[in-house]
Amino acid sequence: MENKKEIQVRSRHLDGAEISWFAPICNGDDEFLGERSMQYKSNWENASNILLTADKLGYRNILCPSSYQVGQDTMTFASAVAPLTKNINLLAAIRCGEVHPPMLGRAIATLDHILKGRLTINIISSNLPGTELGSAERYQRSREVIEILKQGWTQDFIDFKGEYYNIQLKTDPVKPYQQNGGPLLYFGGYSPPGVELCAQHCDVYLMWPETETKIYGLMSNMSEKAATYNRTVDFGLRVHVIVREKEDEARAYAQRLMSKLEAEHGKEIRERALDAKSYGVARQATMREIADDEGYAEPHLWTGIGRARSGCGAALVGDPDQIVAKIKRYMDMGIRSFIFSGYPHLDECNLFAKYVLPQLKTLSMPIEQGRIPTEEPMSPLGAGIRT
Repeated sequence: MENKKEIQVRSRHLDGAEISWFAPICNGDDEFLGERSMQYKSNWENASNILLTADKLGYRNILCPSSYQVGQDTMTFASAVAPLTKNINLLAAIRCGEVHPPMLGRAIATLDHILKGRLTINIISSNLPGTELGSAERYQRSREVIEILKQGWTQDFIDFKGEYYNIQLKTDPVKPYQQNGGPLLYFGGYSPPGVELCAQHCDVYLMWPETETKIYGLMSNMSEKAATYNRTVDFGLRVHVIVREKEDEARAYAQRLMSKLEAEHGKEIRERALDAKSYGVARQATMREIADDEGYAEPHLWTGIGRARSGCGAALVGDPDQIVAKIKRYMDMGIRSFIFSGYPHLDECNLFAKYVLPQLKTLSMPIEQGRIPTEEPMSPLGAGIRT
């Protein structure tokens, strides 16, 4: 794809990318989509094994998602696994409004110290269980949470009054390990209020897989919106992957993955999620509609997974050279963060590390953005914390 103009990207100068994996703590791991097996149930043993394997294999970050209906609590899981990790960052998802912001800020700061600055945060603006807010209201609540968190991380006093929160509070207990603004904020959203929020406050704009032309459109729109705040953001792609030694093997595995899914069951799985009616999910459905008879929306971009998932609904499918070439095309567009996954997650984590990871230069976004201090800060719970 020939870009019409260069998109302003915060880290375009970097010649590597943050290559991340996915920790299925929300109970979505399977060998066949649509057929549950207790072998892959979300529990501490399975999910921590995947995360620690990704750490050993050289992945630079790992998404720990959030869901009320199924799986484990994100922050509890992340805190338990953090001391066991060696190099990998954790991308912990938080649902804004779920925890009172000063308490959330303290929890994040504590976890950041446990990880010695290897914490990143995925901002989620979905409705909370049992509540129903419009898009603009949800993103305004998220905006207020972010602004309070940033005050707590960077100032001595929180002084905030908004539509949802009115807080005046000293901030001694909530200083994170990362001293240059706190953990990086990753964000995914497509509606105008969501784009506005990311442009104003977040660091990495996460997109679900679409055709390269549509991804370029999303990036261009975000770049222009961020410029109105005199900011630039980085771009990330959350996508599944199936890589095999030969392309026909990868394509055959893709069909095997869906071989036990009944259409009605797939619909029920998609619609049970809290974000099932979001604009982003609708865009994934549109992509399936334009795909060919085998489910490919463009070469090596297979949409079949969306038949059984409400969110990220497509996978890169091919041999190692094809997958690497596709990733490098995305990098040429300006994408610097990738969150991959596959089914089953542990098997695909190993295969991607075998066939693809050695061919890519990887990096850590917090380090590249100067978030890690050069000297050890004091405890987040102590007085006289350096900022």
